[in-house]
Amino acid sequence: MQKFKNRWEIQANWQLLFPTLGLLSLAFSGYLISKSLLKGFGVSPDETAYLGLLSAITIFCTTALLFITLKLFNILESRWEVTYRWELIAIFIAFAVTGSTAARVSDPILSFIGLQQETTNGWIYWPIRILLIFPVYQVLLLIVGWLFGQFKFFWNFEKKMLSRMGFARFFKD
Repeated sequence: MQKFKNRWEIQANWQLLFPTLGLLSLAFSGYLISKSLLKGFGVSPDETAYLGLLSAITIFCTTALLFITLKLFNILESRWEVTYRWELIAIFIAFAVTGSTAARVSDPILSFIGLQQETTNGWIYWPIRILLIFPVYQVLLLIVGWLFGQFKFFWNFEKKMLSRMGFARFFKD
């Protein structure tokens, strides 16, 4: 365990929350992917081999996602200014939570406006949804980043991204 703590530069036991959440998220994603793959191949949950296939594909997908994530950590560790390696996990989780939440929140807002996917032309519905998700995502990213103790990182991230989009005059220090 000490080797794991040293690798991720964990000084306090509460910081183990982030690797634990990260691994659970990867395992859950692997499970959802494998369940979707089995459904796509027409394997029914009633079949006797279903549980074994589901387990094997989940382990494979989780391992593949972990490999990709660790590669991304190596690339982004030098680009992003973080003090400790465990903060990378917190940042990845914050991005994931924010993206999912922004997508979920945009649907009720569109319904409030009077736009439903079933009744609105896709050429109108999806551009409006994307335009709506963008500002919601920006605000949520700061809130979730703050909750994960990474507000400074996300504030700098927001300023950099929005200034690249031409909003630099709003962020003069």
